[in-house]
Amino acid sequence: MRRLVAETTLDVDDLIAPLFVREGIDSPEPIHSLPGVVQHSRQSLREEVRQLRDLGVPAIVLFGVPETKDATGSQAWNPDGVVQVAMRDLREDLGDDVVLMTDLCVDEYTDHGHCGIVDDAGRVDNDATLDLYVRAAVAQATAGAHVVAPSGMMDGQVAAIRAELDSHGFIDTAILAYAAKYASALYGPFRDAVDVNIADGGDRKGYQQDFRNAREALEEIRADIAQGADMVMVKPAMAYLDIIAKAREEVDLPLAAYQVSGEYAMVKAAGANGWIDEDAVSFEHLIAIKRAGADMILTYFARDIAERLQ
Repeated sequence: MRRLVAETTLDVDDLIAPLFVREGIDSPEPIHSLPGVVQHSRQSLREEVRQLRDLGVPAIVLFGVPETKDATGSQAWNPDGVVQVAMRDLREDLGDDVVLMTDLCVDEYTDHGHCGIVDDAGRVDNDATLDLYVRAAVAQATAGAHVVAPSGMMDGQVAAIRAELDSHGFIDTAILAYAAKYASALYGPFRDAVDVNIADGGDRKGYQQDFRNAREALEEIRADIAQGADMVMVKPAMAYLDIIAKAREEVDLPLAAYQVSGEYAMVKAAGANGWIDEDAVSFEHLIAIKRAGADMILTYFARDIAERLQ
């Protein structure tokens, strides 16, 4: 009876699996602060995505960890960069069976850990950074990405990427905009996963959103939609359910939410200590995100939930 009258349901079709691929390794490397998540080798990534496909997970989003980093993050658009090579592998293996999304930013690739070009004063130069993003977008689309997901929160990034993709003939490559991405304290384990340290103890408050603001998030979402975003995202998820709900009230585009690394790690740690039932809480959290209005959820629990929904 409870199932019959349930207002909100969670299905495998709602899940997007964030995955990491590391250049120069032959076997997966565990990420200590993200229990159960690994940096994949090129080959182990292929097997993981095949298994996710067989479990019914419809999409993955891929993050790269290069062997070398520099001031501009040039490996982000190198045709032989780790994500581009992995994309070609996955398209060869799976074709269109899984929606292949690529994180479109340069923080994983820069030696200073910021999401763009840093000027002499240590600030990120928004407009100069757009030039990097459009190069990465074309490289990722050329490699086979179905969706590019700009996550740097630079003003005008969606418009610049859309124009550049279209000019190269990638009119069907979709854009999932990290439209409301907050300068959150919940990203620590992710930075471990991609070997990122922000130089000089810096932060990203100059270009990510203030967690005290809600109306600003809606302005950011409206701007990305006006610039041509096909889907929009709120990140993080659990501490920002009000933002997801507000966005749902006025946005008809597909709405994603990212249950970020810190949200995942807290549940895993509490479950490992026997303080909570990890399976029950992870499912409850995802239902809450869906109930708030998200159409799709990026979550490190994707494989686990997909197996439980079989």
